[in-house]
Amino acid sequence: MKKLVLALIALVCGLGANAELRWGPTASVNFNTFHWKEPLLETHLRTGVDAGIMTEIMIPGIGFGVDAGLTYGMRSAKVNFGEWKIWNSEGFGNENVTVHTLNIPLHLRFKYTRLEGVEETIAPLVYAGPVFSFNVAGNCKALEQPVGTVSLDFGLGCELFQKFQVSVGYLWGLSYCTRTIKLENLSGRADGFRINLACFF
Repeated sequence: MKKLVLALIALVCGLGANAELRWGPTASVNFNTFHWKEPLLETHLRTGVDAGIMTEIMIPGIGFGVDAGLTYGMRSAKVNFGEWKIWNSEGFGNENVTVHTLNIPLHLRFKYTRLEGVEETIAPLVYAGPVFSFNVAGNCKALEQPVGTVSLDFGLGCELFQKFQVSVGYLWGLSYCTRTIKLENLSGRADGFRINLACFF
């Protein structure tokens, strides 16, 4: 992971004066669940959101570049604590759990633009890279969150009219984003799909 981040930084520094830089708002709907270290808690998908700003830097002519952003996000799941006496004795049942985060995504991307003019209407793209998240708050008193987490984000999509980007991706948690207070070793990673829309100026 460290080598990937250094490679992305080196790419940004080496783009030079000819690089095309754009920025704009971005928002996404995500469908998350928590994958626990031990399969003790029944957990189901819930919908969350992300919103913020995004910057794209592309190398003209070859289609490679990077993007980075700052977003506010909600990672949610439905967790059934009520199956276990350790939690139901304190009133916990089937809880809607949400972890609020500030996220810094950093992606390497490729956009295919040699389509003999078609790319002015639609251009396919792919991306992959790390997401560094800082946990702000959580709504479930049975859980606690670390200061931050790291995830791997990858996906594909298209650019429309050289301004709008629509993509579908998967966020794979590499470190835990929440942990039960009573059972210290029971931690969970946030994984899920997301549908993203960005608009560039």
